[in-house]
This record gives sequence, structure tokens and C-alpha cells, in this order.
Amino acid sequence: MAFPYPTAHRVPLFLAPMAGVSEPPFRRICRSFGADVVVSEFLSCEGLRRGVKSTLDGAFFTAPERPIGIQLYGSDVAGMAEAAALVTEHYAPDFVDINFGCPVKKVVRRNGGSGCLRDLGVVGDIVRGVRAATHLPVTVKIRSGWNEEMRDPVTIALRCQDAGAQALAIHPRTRTQMYTGDAQWDEIAAVAAALDIPVIGNGDIKTAEDAFRMYRYTGCAGVMIARGSFGNPWIFQQARDLLEGRIPRPMPGAAERFAVASRHAELALAIQGDHRTTAIEFRKHLGWYTRGLAGAAELRRELHHIESMAQADTIFRRYLDPDRAAV
Repeated sequence: MAFPYPTAHRVPLFLAPMAGVSEPPFRRICRSFGADVVVSEFLSCEGLRRGVKSTLDGAFFTAPERPIGIQLYGSDVAGMAEAAALVTEHYAPDFVDINFGCPVKKVVRRNGGSGCLRDLGVVGDIVRGVRAATHLPVTVKIRSGWNEEMRDPVTIALRCQDAGAQALAIHPRTRTQMYTGDAQWDEIAAVAAALDIPVIGNGDIKTAEDAFRMYRYTGCAGVMIARGSFGNPWIFQQARDLLEGRIPRPMPGAAERFAVASRHAELALAIQGDHRTTAIEFRKHLGWYTRGLAGAAELRRELHHIESMAQADTIFRRYLDPDRAAV
């Protein structure tokens, strides 16, 4: 079965939905480096229904990000359906994704995200409700279960497929594991073998080699990259090289990293506004871009105190100058 979103590649590479990270500027950077599909941060169906500005802002995207999905979470069937109809009408993404995987307390305390996995009847009802509310393709993202006693990824995935999900991404950890232990890739393989719809693997993709190994090991139809992309959009290029039988291009040096970080910062300023808050929120990205460089710890300490993007550029220029002269 074809993917319910356009892609030019046989093995699509996805940028995972991540709160506070997979915002429009980073999504655009990752698309430019070979991410085939991106997904919004997870958005509360209640926030969308009530018109909460921060939630509505989270559904915003720019044309270069397509194909893009807007991801929704919530445990109320009617609320999820209404939110799906709203984003379909007002934002027109390429697909709507349902979050059954988020493990954080603020989401699961109201049974959203992976909290839904405690009641597979609710899971099925939500998928059916969202399918009925939108003409767009509907996909889901799951974990392997709520806890070890309820760990049954194949049953969860089949329930989603039977309810009408048109593709499914799985992070093979339980909610109670959070991000501890190893992602059980065997479970991705089992789900991929059991389902007729495309299955996207997610979990423990730290390098391009990990993405390639997951694809070969599990037989998944696509690979979703999360934390491995932090400060490293090149992971998508390198993974594509491996998937297409090429030697992966090397990691860039400091000058290219800084150039991309500056481009990322320019997008953040253009989209989110040129003010101190944008620079402060961008500090985490700057720190990630420096990983692995000589003197990275000192460089991060400097960058974590910036209050404007211009200050970051000054730090970059000083680092690249052989004499570290102030500019």
C-alpha cells in the first residue's frame, strides 16, 4: 500500500514530532537536508477547540515544510474529531497524526498520548472519530503499551489499523519506560509483519547507520528520527546515502555547522520574531550544533548566555579565527 502522503523515495525519512524542537524553523532545515516528511509538535485537541493562541500557533507551518502532518492528542473522541476538522479546514496539512505515544505527565494525566493505551476501545474510537471528521489521511504514533503488563504492540497496532489508520509509527518502549532501556526493534519488526498499512520505525536512531540498520533489521516501510537530529540535520542526508547504496558523506566541520546554525537562527527570527525570547529559546539548538567540536564545552557555555542572535554570530566568528580575536 502506498503511503498516505507524497514522497519521492521508497524509504521515507521522517522528522519526529518533538515539543519545543520540531518547530517550523527546524522542520525547514531538516527538509532542506533530506527529511522527506515532517510532523508538527503534538497539539492538544482542547487547546485547538478553545482557540488557545499557543496551541493555534503550534499548527502553523510554511509551504517549504510540506509534506507535513499535524499531530493531535487527547482522550475525548468528540474533541479529537472536532480538532481534526478544525486543522483540516484552517491549516490544510497533508495528513493528520494521532498521538498515542507521548509519555510525559502533563499529557497522560488526562489520559492523552500513551495514556490512551490503557483502553484500546478508546484508541479505536478516536481513530474512527478522526477519520470521519477529515478527508485527509489519518496516521497514528504509538508506544508498545502502557507498562510491561500491558505491553502488546501488535494488538495495539492492529486495533489502530482496523479502526482506519492509514499508516502507523511505533516507538517500541512502554510509557513507564519513558526513554530508559533500549528500544525493542524486534517489536517494530513484529508490527510491520502483522499490518497491511505502512509501519514507520522510531527509537534509538542516533546516527545514519542506526537508521539504515533499523530499516534492514525490521522491514519497516519508513524511519522516523527524533533526538538524533538535534543539531544534526545532516543525519537525513547520510541515511539517504546509506539507503541508496552510497558511502555516507562525512560530518561537517565547524564552519559548515555554524553556517547552518546561523541559517536556522535566521529562520527562527523571520518566523517567530526578532526579540530576546527567540534568542533565549534558541540556545538549546546552538548547544546541539557544537557537539563533537574541539572546545565544545566552553563554546556551549558562551552560547548558553546569548540574548541576541548577533551575539551567537560573534562567538562563531571568534571560534573560527585562528587567534580567537574578538570581532
